Amino acid sequence: MSLHLMTLFTAHPAKLVNLLALLLAFPGCWLLHATRRREQRAKASMVAQRQGQPNVEPTLDWATLRMNRFFYRFGFACLGLALLVSWISTRV
Repeated sequence: MSLHLMTLFTAHPAKLVNLLALLLAFPGCWLLHATRRREQRAKASMVAQRQGQPNVEPTLDWATLRMNRFFYRFGFACLGLALLVSWISTRV
């Protein structure tokens, strides 16, 4: 089995490096999407709870904002790394 993978790598190295880029990009995209959806649901829930106070802007607590910011950074870092790996695959 390992010999088959080695011949695949020597025959098509750019495809395998591009596959690695795809495997890095998918979790980053999913994380960005899931974080955005979670943020929108939380704000919609807060708006629904504050129906009687129309002038109050819904804000999330500090811990949630910090967690969302970390997930956004990590998701964009995954996408940036995937872009870099994909660019490297064009040079192979």
